[in-house]
Amino acid sequence: MQVKLKLIAAASENMGIGINGELPWRLKKEMDFFTRMTTTTKDSNKQNAVIMGRRTWECIPKKYKPLANRINMVLSSQSLDYGEDVVVCKSLPDMIEKLSQSPLNDKIEQVWVIGGSSIYKISMESPNFYRLYLTRVKKHFKCDTFFPEFPDNFVLVKDSEVPEGIQEEKGIQYEYEVYEREN
Repeated sequence: MQVKLKLIAAASENMGIGINGELPWRLKKEMDFFTRMTTTTKDSNKQNAVIMGRRTWECIPKKYKPLANRINMVLSSQSLDYGEDVVVCKSLPDMIEKLSQSPLNDKIEQVWVIGGSSIYKISMESPNFYRLYLTRVKKHFKCDTFFPEFPDNFVLVKDSEVPEGIQEEKGIQYEYEVYEREN
C-alpha cells in the first residue's frame, strides 16, 4: 500500500486550533465526526493509524490514551517510550517507511494526521499528502496554536462521508471542507 496521508483538523476563523494544550471549543458532534472518520474502516480486520506530534499526544487526556480502535503513532525528535501500544518515530519519512512495511502495513487501512501545527505543515508538504479534512468553526477564538497556511493549489472536493452545509452546536456554526492538491 502506498501511504496516503489524510489530515483532519478543526480551526476557528483566525485558524486557531488550540489554547493551553486544549481545544478552544467543546463541540460533541464535531468530535464525534473526528472519531468516526479516524476509526471507521471498510475491512473489519484493519484499523486506521493516527499520526500526531509529541505535544498533541501529551494534550490528550490520560483516560483517552491511546486513542481507542486506532494505531497511535507519535512523531518526536526525542527518544520516547509510550509503551507497546504507541509507535514513535523521529521523522515523517521514517514513519511513512514504517507504515509501508509489514506487519504494520497489513494492519492499516487509512492514515490520519491529527496534529499539531508543525505536523500538519510537514504532512501537507509531503508527496504522500492526499486530503485535508478541515472543519471551519465560524467564530473567533483566542488561541495560541494555529493551523498552518496551506498552498494555493489546494482545491475543495466532495466526499460522501462528510456532511454538507452549515452545522450548528451550542450556538456555534461550523462547516466541513475537504481539500486535495491540484496537479
